[in-house]
Amino acid sequence: MTLLFQMFPLALGVATPIVICALGGLFSERSGIVNIALEGIMLVGAFFGATVSLLLESSFGSLAPWIGILAGLLAGCLYSLIHAFVSVSLKADQTISGTALNMLSTGLTVYLCQIIFNAQRSEQFIESFSRISVPVLKDIPLLGPLFFTNVFPTFYLAIALAIITWFVVFKTKFGLHLRSCGEYPQASASMGIHVEKMRYIGVLISGCLGGLAGAIMVLSLDVQFTVFSIHGIGFISMACLIFGKWKPFGCLGAGIFFGFSQVLSDYSGQIPFLKSLPSEVFFALPYLLTIIALLLFARSSVGPKASGEIYDSGKR
Repeated sequence: MTLLFQMFPLALGVATPIVICALGGLFSERSGIVNIALEGIMLVGAFFGATVSLLLESSFGSLAPWIGILAGLLAGCLYSLIHAFVSVSLKADQTISGTALNMLSTGLTVYLCQIIFNAQRSEQFIESFSRISVPVLKDIPLLGPLFFTNVFPTFYLAIALAIITWFVVFKTKFGLHLRSCGEYPQASASMGIHVEKMRYIGVLISGCLGGLAGAIMVLSLDVQFTVFSIHGIGFISMACLIFGKWKPFGCLGAGIFFGFSQVLSDYSGQIPFLKSLPSEVFFALPYLLTIIALLLFARSSVGPKASGEIYDSGKR
């Protein structure tokens, strides 16, 4: 039980960017646009979040990482605008557009690092997110040590975003319009809904959350930004979205599951029946579980009907 109490808070920290990025993908796909570019958006958000935090930490101290994640959010939004323009306005293939942005993000961030830091990585952070324990709540039996002791504060932000996403997507007029554009865009247009506008908004919100996730990840789990800071988390978030059946709380649960699989390698030596296995098995485990989850849930998880389809206003 002690080992579980040690592992779980760290797993929640790793799960946080996965959950937030998956929620971003939910907004995009619910509008009808597949956002393969989440990996690249996270990388861009991580770079700008880390850079702004580093530039401000001498003046703002512990507030610098919070300002940094806002910068990452804005950078992700602006970067996703490219995907929105290419996919919605130019009606280009969404998968190719997203893949191109993923490739561009690597070169772009390395180039900017070279200009700003004169190296292919940033300087090390002085200020970053630290784990906290919540007074009173940490003393709750079982739940306290798991969810309220030595947990990154950004995890509670992820929970809040999941609740907000659920309310916006399923309980508001805006959410109804967004979902209708991802299911029946032609019918939505006939009812006076501006499909292209809604899809732009969906992709831009996706970019905001993806950039936020990237900035949170680098400022919580790394000591500096490198081009390898994200290492496939954007793609795992897409699997999390499918695993969670395009629902906010499903994404939250799936994100915690994938986060737990990520930290298992750090504690495998302390688990008797896992000691004999090579450590490389556990490093590959998150990606193996991603493939398994897709195989098991891809057919049963039915996404928006028009997701990935180019909207043609003349088609009925």
